[in-house]
Amino acid sequence: MGAFTNLIDVVLLFFFLGIAVAAPLIDAQTCLPSCYFPDFLIDLKNWYSQEYGDYLLSEKPHFFVGAVWLELFFQWPLALFNLYGILASKPWFNTTCLIYGASLFTSMVAILAELMGSGKASDKLMMIYSPFMGFGILAILRGLMPVSANASAMGKRPLLPRKKRD
Repeated sequence: MGAFTNLIDVVLLFFFLGIAVAAPLIDAQTCLPSCYFPDFLIDLKNWYSQEYGDYLLSEKPHFFVGAVWLELFFQWPLALFNLYGILASKPWFNTTCLIYGASLFTSMVAILAELMGSGKASDKLMMIYSPFMGFGILAILRGLMPVSANASAMGKRPLLPRKKRD
């Protein structure tokens, strides 16, 4: 089970790294003014939107803007915590991973329902968004796995040494 858990952690590590970079640089363009971003990032988002026909980024429906706000204020900090939790083998990683996975899964249900129900989404666009549902499920499953022995030992160590009373 340890090797399987390590494999999941590696996959999630790369996913959380991607989110740590993409959320504030690309996704935030959905709800923040473009004057906050350099031209090359705006061009990158516009190219992606045109190349894959991502009408959610170009039309900015209200539910999608709300989902991006949720990502920026809730999921993005959790992704950063999860990066630290994986790299430092923190015992609370399971909890934050479970919370992140449940939030991502919920957001993706709404987004994928819109994509499938609208009839506007191309197969290429569905192939871009669908893996996020899988990452949400993977994060939920990882959050439900037992905490490893070495992670819990690290978590029980006091942050500051106690002062001896005279």
